[in-house]
Amino acid sequence: MYPIEELAALRHPMPKPGTVTPEDCYADVCEQVEEQRKNDALGLEAASQEFQTDPLLPALDDLKAQKEAADARIRQQLAWAREFHGSRPYGLEELARHAGYSPSGIRTAYGEAEIRQVATQIGREPNRPRRDTARGSR
Repeated sequence: MYPIEELAALRHPMPKPGTVTPEDCYADVCEQVEEQRKNDALGLEAASQEFQTDPLLPALDDLKAQKEAADARIRQQLAWAREFHGSRPYGLEELARHAGYSPSGIRTAYGEAEIRQVATQIGREPNRPRRDTARGSR
């Protein structure tokens, strides 16, 4: 395998036998992963040539962007759980356990920006008036 193909293989791992449901779709899923790897390798090669850089660097940039997007979605869901959910917000301990934060970190994980995003996405205002947080109007 060439380095770009190795990076593509790391970015698109093959499923392990027994992890695809229904099991008779395993070969199809493997074919799809192979196709994703080929397309990704072409994209990495093009990006590395265009920007005259090692293909690892755009691959890492892509993973960093995915991580930041996931973090943003977590903050939005925490805002929803604390500010928009039912008559009582989810508890800090439970959210912390599932989101990978400390209970005090849940309080400061989101701010007014995330609350506005959630309100826009779900089409309604929060259930309670907002208390000040360390993140403020992020």
